[in-house]
Amino acid sequence: MTDGVTVLGVRHHGPGSSRSLLRALARLEPDLVLVEGPPDAQALMPLAAAAGMRPPVALVIYLRERPGVGVFYPFATFSPEWNALQYALARALPVRFCDLPQAVSLAEALSPPAAGDADDAGDPIQMLAQAAGEADPERWWERLVEQRADDADVFRAVTEAMAAVRETLPEPSSREARREASMRQAIRRGRAEGFNRIAVVCGAWHAPALDTLPQRKADEALLRGLKRVKVDATWVPWTASRLTYASGYGAGVESPAWYRHLWETNGDLTAWLASAARLLRDEDMDASSAQVVDAVRLAQALAALRERPQPSLSEVSEATLAVLCGGESARMTLIYRKLIVGDEMGGLPEGVPAVPLQRDLEAHARRLRLRPAAEERPLDLDLRQPHQLQQSQFLHRLRMLNVDWGRLQPAPRGKLGTFHELWTLRWQPEVVLQIVEAGVYGTTVVEAATARAIERAAVPGADLDQVAGLIELALLADLEAALPRLVALLGNRSAESTDVLQMLRALPPLASTVRYGDVRHTDTTALARVVHAIAERVTAGLGPACAGLDDEAAGAVASAIVDATQAIGVLSDAPNAGLVADWWAALLKVLDRPDVATLIAGTCTRLLLNAERMGVAAAADRLRRGLARGTEPADAARWIEGFLRPSSHGGGFGLILATVGPLFGIIDDWLAALPADYFAQVLPLLRRTTSTFSSGERHQIAERVRSGSSPLLLGGGDELDPERAALVEPIVLAILGITGRGAT
Repeated sequence: MTDGVTVLGVRHHGPGSSRSLLRALARLEPDLVLVEGPPDAQALMPLAAAAGMRPPVALVIYLRERPGVGVFYPFATFSPEWNALQYALARALPVRFCDLPQAVSLAEALSPPAAGDADDAGDPIQMLAQAAGEADPERWWERLVEQRADDADVFRAVTEAMAAVRETLPEPSSREARREASMRQAIRRGRAEGFNRIAVVCGAWHAPALDTLPQRKADEALLRGLKRVKVDATWVPWTASRLTYASGYGAGVESPAWYRHLWETNGDLTAWLASAARLLRDEDMDASSAQVVDAVRLAQALAALRERPQPSLSEVSEATLAVLCGGESARMTLIYRKLIVGDEMGGLPEGVPAVPLQRDLEAHARRLRLRPAAEERPLDLDLRQPHQLQQSQFLHRLRMLNVDWGRLQPAPRGKLGTFHELWTLRWQPEVVLQIVEAGVYGTTVVEAATARAIERAAVPGADLDQVAGLIELALLADLEAALPRLVALLGNRSAESTDVLQMLRALPPLASTVRYGDVRHTDTTALARVVHAIAERVTAGLGPACAGLDDEAAGAVASAIVDATQAIGVLSDAPNAGLVADWWAALLKVLDRPDVATLIAGTCTRLLLNAERMGVAAAADRLRRGLARGTEPADAARWIEGFLRPSSHGGGFGLILATVGPLFGIIDDWLAALPADYFAQVLPLLRRTTSTFSSGERHQIAERVRSGSSPLLLGGGDELDPERAALVEPIVLAILGITGRGAT
């Protein structure tokens, strides 16, 4: 041990470590406190004691030139480092961060790693637990340190234990060596400045390396000539769930909310179980006071049987599951999420550094009553309501900036119109970095989203469908200033493009924008002219684009044709009547090409039949030709797949097999005539197609095969022969995945 220096090795986010630390600091009365943390954020340290600062929070250090690259230092109320800061700031004691600056660490991270220089030396707590014969290192540490009633020599014991672990492992990586050298240099500076009682608060792993000071020259050599990058720092709100191992946080704990309970109540078991009972009652589940008493007794009995001084989380969880939850895992999942992990989110005081964009975003969020929360929650918007329309526009602007606060979800059943949007909102700490990164585009959300939209569309090589998607998003975000430039770029891209597939994919978002622009009161006249021109070019080039394709390319084109058909369908008003007619004529011409992919031929036939642009007899003739003798069974199966395949906006076309007699009969004949080896080849293709049918459609098809009747005929035709139906019934049931005559 170095004279005048006391090293206090703690477990990051350990409440017992915090309690022992505060008692040790009270005894030591240090005149300088050094805390493992980023010196780059030294100027922000006083904000930790400001009114309004509410953990969990985190310091974030990020690259000035690349704000999306950064490192977080989280703190909870029970974190030892946080309590060391609070102790020193409350007493106006000098307190400093002493880790290696992130200006150096981030520069290293951007460079290729040195060979054989891995940082991961394993979990020392797990190693100690295994040496003690304990299977669960988390519970072992909790029992040994976090629930400890006294702290006599606990830090000396931790340092000695870590020293023993380090002796069994290889030398630390060069990065870890530099970190520890930086901490030792901070100790030396403190001693040189005349401080006599220096307390060093660091992770337990580092305690042995700081307990004695080697020759200064060795540390100076490690730190000499290190490359640095320019960084900035700020405080951000953090969430309890992001303090866990499961979130990917290397220094995390398994149970943040439980540790907060240990910190705030000193492990009052009755209080925690009462909270669990209250939580269940709030969710309309039974949980009585008598059950709380029984759960306390059971947890204590389990601890006694295991020869433990008091119940740990293991005993408490088992007692809660058995008594309060009645063995139901769903109830325990709720308690785990709320009271073991937690959904708490921190808050920041006024004066925390922020880019102008972040200030504007926060002001808009307050005005629109969109409160950041760590817990995922749905937001169902009715765009006919002005306030909800503004909320939608705001969230779409964040989408344009790649700020992932809200995620747009598919429209729920019954709300498929243009007036509803369903979002999922969840605030995560990384959102702040995304905002900082987007700050280069402007000082307001509207300004930044407009600039970002134009930049994304103007990128050389941007596909036509990408520009189309940006126009749709700009309309949804009400970025009026961006639309003229985006439409001009779209016109240029469409004039240059010869890729029919790109143009096909561009039509759906553009047609939707033109058709429903009036919902958001946006002038789409110029865009309509571009869309019309693209649709004309697609119609003219569709036939050659469908020829000579392999299966993968045919699938992509078929899907694009389905979506483009729906898009052109919404442009069915008088000015576009000729365009719509030309589109259907183009689909008919595709069918007449001898080199068209069979998957596309089936798809076009289905679309024409569905739109009543082709009669049942004509469709049956096309189907008969697609399945004609001499056609490869795999090609025939792909024709059927195209005919029955689902669109991106709905289910398959399976009901046609149960309702249109001629079509059913043609497929029936083809299946019955297939040799066994060919049937085995096409079965996977047919199963893939029928898997998209609803259970009702499959049931009706199966019943039709069994009965040999056609009660739902829409297109006429002869009744099925029961004897022939009985022969094909096993084949159809195999395709549909139905076993047994009673299956549904």
